[in-house]
Amino acid sequence: MSEVKKHLTQSEKINLAGSKAKGQRPYFLQDKQTEQALSVAMTLAMELSVVKERLSSLECMLVDKGVIEKGELDQYQPSKEEVAKRSLETQAYLARVLRIMQQDKEELERDDPDMQTVQDELTKW
Repeated sequence: MSEVKKHLTQSEKINLAGSKAKGQRPYFLQDKQTEQALSVAMTLAMELSVVKERLSSLECMLVDKGVIEKGELDQYQPSKEEVAKRSLETQAYLARVLRIMQQDKEELERDDPDMQTVQDELTKW
């Protein structure tokens, strides 16, 4: 992680996760919304795959080392602090999942001049 990113607040990190690269996003399907939905589904699938693998590894390690009994993880009750931490992590996760739609919304909200205004400006020369 870069030095600059280490000093960001959690909220700034969440906002940064949704930042868009310069230039137009290429779309490969005819329907833009279908491609966005597919992108969200693929992001979720990747996130879930990583989480499942790490959770399985962690549970196996804990059982193998005798730290917990098999199935004990299902009975765990998190503290208030842990619940708050998980809430922030969930917000960051959702920001990553919905990133493509947020970027599209930001692009629409940009104050770009319409085509007629650009044409009028060009004809003044």
